[in-house]
Amino acid sequence: MFSIYFICLIMSKKLFVGNIAWSASEDDLHNLFSQHGEVEDLVILKDKFTNRSKGFGFVTFINDEDASKAISELNGYNLNGRDLVVNEAKPPRQRNHY
Repeated sequence: MFSIYFICLIMSKKLFVGNIAWSASEDDLHNLFSQHGEVEDLVILKDKFTNRSKGFGFVTFINDEDASKAISELNGYNLNGRDLVVNEAKPPRQRNHY
């Protein structure tokens, strides 16, 4: 008799979140997005000199279905006076270093 083990891999999905108000914190975004599923990672990008928000960030969900649900329900959602832009993140472009 032999046993077969199946490993179920759940692919995470990274979302781009744009038009974030400067007053919004990572906690604000986490509270909002975690209502739609388990958030694996979340970051708002900041200027390295001023430490001020650049107005966009990324949210990674553990489950693809939760990410898709968040896109459909939160794209256009008004957070702190700004309508969020939420869509699937694209891989970073390769930069030419001369």
